[in-house]
Amino acid sequence: MQVYSPSLTSYQRLKTREVKIGSIIIGGNHPIRIQTMTTTDTMDTMATVEQSIRCIEAGAELIRITAPSKNEAENLLHIKNELRRRGYETPLIADIHFTPNAAEIAAKIIEKVRVNPGNYVDKKKFEQIEYTDAEYLEEIERIRERFTPLVLICKEYGTAMRIGTNHGSLSDRIMSRYGDTAIGMVESAMEFLRIARSQDYHQIVLSMKSSNPQVMVQAYRLLVQKMHEEFGECYPLHLGVTEAGDGEDGRIKSAIGIGTLLADGIGDTIRVSLTEDPEFELPVCKDIISTLATTSLNDNEHHENSTVPSIATLPYSPFEYKRHESFVIKNIGGSQVPVVLADVSKIEQLVPEHLIPIGYRYNEQDDKWTIGDMAADYLFVNTVPTFALPGTLGVICYPAIWQQHQSNSSCYPIFEAAQYLNETPENKSQVLNFVMLDCYSNVYPPHFLDVLFFKLKEDKTAVLCLNSLNDNSMQSIRRMCMELMIRHVHNPVVLISDSNHNTLNEALVHYSVDAGGLLLDGFLNGICLGYQFGQIDQDIHVMLNEINTLNSISFGILQATRTRISKTEYISCPSCGRTLFDLQETTAKIRAVTNHLKGVKIAIMGCIVNGPGEMADADFGYVGSGIGKITLYKNKEVVKRNIDSEVAVDELVNLLKEHGAWVETT
Repeated sequence: MQVYSPSLTSYQRLKTREVKIGSIIIGGNHPIRIQTMTTTDTMDTMATVEQSIRCIEAGAELIRITAPSKNEAENLLHIKNELRRRGYETPLIADIHFTPNAAEIAAKIIEKVRVNPGNYVDKKKFEQIEYTDAEYLEEIERIRERFTPLVLICKEYGTAMRIGTNHGSLSDRIMSRYGDTAIGMVESAMEFLRIARSQDYHQIVLSMKSSNPQVMVQAYRLLVQKMHEEFGECYPLHLGVTEAGDGEDGRIKSAIGIGTLLADGIGDTIRVSLTEDPEFELPVCKDIISTLATTSLNDNEHHENSTVPSIATLPYSPFEYKRHESFVIKNIGGSQVPVVLADVSKIEQLVPEHLIPIGYRYNEQDDKWTIGDMAADYLFVNTVPTFALPGTLGVICYPAIWQQHQSNSSCYPIFEAAQYLNETPENKSQVLNFVMLDCYSNVYPPHFLDVLFFKLKEDKTAVLCLNSLNDNSMQSIRRMCMELMIRHVHNPVVLISDSNHNTLNEALVHYSVDAGGLLLDGFLNGICLGYQFGQIDQDIHVMLNEINTLNSISFGILQATRTRISKTEYISCPSCGRTLFDLQETTAKIRAVTNHLKGVKIAIMGCIVNGPGEMADADFGYVGSGIGKITLYKNKEVVKRNIDSEVAVDELVNLLKEHGAWVETT
């Protein structure tokens, strides 16, 4: 078993060291803690206090505040005193980047400091420098000299510390030796952790943040593995997807990254980074944690699904992305992008207008279909449409309905696994059949899977549709995917993820964890999201709106996992006291003029402290460089410096045009 997770077939928390942060403890058997970060100017004591209180009352158990210089670090005392005077004992965290002096001041005042090993001592000038082994060790010693004073202060004052690596702010030294990789992120943190341990200081939490959930998940798994190998123990882990953005996309990206790791049992505290007011982050944190089937947030028991077999050796590497082998059936499987199946079965009689929410618009005058970038690939129906469908759209229905429409070349049957085994060849499609298999929540007869897998291997028309009714269904489906690999069953796999949550916002998190975790491990060739709408006679407009939301979530999950790009991607920081412009307003303006640029990644960063580094793999960057001033980047290179903010969005559009990334809207 890979030691990065206690169990890959059920939910079990990874046992970590306990770390005391003021009045609370992180790690061990303690609850998964939720936290956020203020967006106010740290020098504005009352504004920071008031926002902190709103966050605390929304559920925050820790509050992080930026301290970019000595002045802000010193003002943390006034903020802390005012909160305590009002009866709030919530621990405070100082967020430090380039200024060790500020960290040393803050460590004497509040309960925890966060340092970024990429820029606390090392520099980030985007320079490629070759280091000999001796030169590299000299740099480590320089870090030891500069970092040790902070460690000793924290040890003396009982202050906790987070060593927080960010993918986009790895130092030139780390980049030169390890490249822009997950293992580089891990080594960046481990260097600082080794120094702290050499001083017998252990009140440490670690994080491996990235705006790319794929990189983030790999880095945390590698970090756990590395700590176990080197120390024989694991320190608590703070989970977060940095610069996730806002709205639906920010929630999906955060839920995929954080939820996948929590499902692995990894994570002791979480923060969802949204480009919104910080109090709106906390309900999302709660929703992500609630997707874990535990009886309480501090439940550290092993929640074993007794029907799910354990596995001794993984048939794949969880530390790198590799699409698992499958053969191709039409547009499903192989190297094809994952398909989206839209469930419209609750609509009794489909008309062309009902396909607008899934990306198809019919022009009656021209008798043509317009197909959007987020157009579903298949419809699951209870009634086959009587009108001519666009040629790119397939229809899936139950066998009894399909029998009546065999002459329709776009129509394909979907079978329960037992029904599929018993059906004669003439009652199946010669092109494409879908086979639904429950993953370990249904007790099949002895040797059922043996017979099914044998038949599937011989059937080049069968797509396997996996679902599970088990608690923590992702682990059950992942285990079945492993079984397919072990038995060399290479049929394409589609996930069917159903939700009966009260709202689609809650369901969004469930889908993101279920589908996102499996996509990050390379298992899926398609997804189908189902939602319990309620009564069949529900208002058609409500139903269509929900179908539209499910379709948007489907493509959002594929986009966030980098498995199918269908829209512009925004890497937007959540704002903090360093932010030099209104991030929410600016992000909305940039979205409004660029959201048609499929596949382009645009970073919108509040300040020069994090901006250039944490844009990571963005194509273009819009970064605050002073009050009312913006600097524009192409990748990590400055191309336009200190532009007036009034014209900066127009200048960004010009930059996109100059580099061939702009297309006119139609």
